[in-house]
Amino acid sequence: MNTDTFCEHFHIAASHPALPGHFPGNPVVPGVVLLDRVVAAAENAWGARVAGFPQVKFLRPLLPEQDVQLVLERADNLRFRILQGVDVIATGSAELAP
Repeated sequence: MNTDTFCEHFHIAASHPALPGHFPGNPVVPGVVLLDRVVAAAENAWGARVAGFPQVKFLRPLLPEQDVQLVLERADNLRFRILQGVDVIATGSAELAP
């Protein structure tokens, strides 16, 4: 099985529109914002469309302005990891549209 890998570094700005309601006075980046980055990276790397996320684990909260690395591995399906240094923020798999 041949695996392609794509990596990118990013951070979510404190001014992101999803942060004021999640949670007021102590903002945490919502998981859906991280999954949106996974979708965008899959499209940018391979032109692939994500059809769904059958498995996702959020292991640590991500705060605004923290730098993280997104690692995508594509074989028969798509697997991802979001890392802050050696700490795992989130992992999961994505189904790709045909």
